[in-house]
Amino acid sequence: MRLPSLAQIEAAAQLVYRRMPPTPQYRWPLLGEAAGTELWLKHENHTPVGAFKLRGGIVYFAELAAKGEVRGVVAATRGNHGQSVAACAKHHGLAATIVVPHGNSVEKNAAMRAFGARLVEHGEDFQAAREFAESLAREERLHMVPSFHPLLVAGVASASLELFRALPDLQTLYVPIGLGSGICAAAAVRNAVGSTADIVGVVSSQARAYAASFLERKPVEMPVTTRIADGMACRTPEPGALEVIWREVDRIVEVSDDEVARAIAVIFQCTHNCAEGAGAAGFAAVRKEGRRLAGRKVAAILSGGNIDRSLFLQALASHES
Repeated sequence: MRLPSLAQIEAAAQLVYRRMPPTPQYRWPLLGEAAGTELWLKHENHTPVGAFKLRGGIVYFAELAAKGEVRGVVAATRGNHGQSVAACAKHHGLAATIVVPHGNSVEKNAAMRAFGARLVEHGEDFQAAREFAESLAREERLHMVPSFHPLLVAGVASASLELFRALPDLQTLYVPIGLGSGICAAAAVRNAVGSTADIVGVVSSQARAYAASFLERKPVEMPVTTRIADGMACRTPEPGALEVIWREVDRIVEVSDDEVARAIAVIFQCTHNCAEGAGAAGFAAVRKEGRRLAGRKVAAILSGGNIDRSLFLQALASHES
């Protein structure tokens, strides 16, 4: 996959800012103490859907609307991509069908319905939901909105552009990996602005497809057993994302469900921000790699805050200070 240029990212950002403002990046003193280094969080939990995915959806749907050939869309999701698709479809007057696996987040499902989407439950994981969504696209003549696409990457890159321009001397950036739009966007911006920062991917140790593929330099399918990091619950990696990750990413760190839960609790304790599993994963990886980060300026993408109340309470209760 060819990464977007600075001009393309800036053009995408202008589309994004018609629908939402830039999100903040903060250096939280207590969080830095807990991490053992200078740490900044990029607050993508502050977007209108509570996650970074909306940026990509805005850019993708702007292109879709310009063509004027689509009346309905379908997408597969564990939640945040689906909220983006539902919100953008509603904005453009399009019907949206969202396919989620059985047992998906109750509150993310409710949010997608609130945006007017028809919600369909199918399969036991994201891959099964995606395959069913593809079949619905054929049968009902719907446009399939992918979870990974160059337009999505360009839109999502507006977040990293804000971060790198606010912190031009950033040295290490931790990015959670779902299907890969976020980390590809971060690499695109790093290259476009001439930064030398390390890009570090973060995956669940209970959803290792990207970590295994990174090590073996070939696509590797892996089972998913994570209970809390649904935004990283990928069984089958995206080939286009892997090409970028192999070429641009310094390393990939694996974090367990327990480490993610602890990170959720510490983020709330130190900042009073709510982070979902994938959103807390970057901070969990920073804590895990604390010794090698001493003296460096570090940032983590808090990619979303859409966590079910029951899971959030469990994370807080199991890691009381």
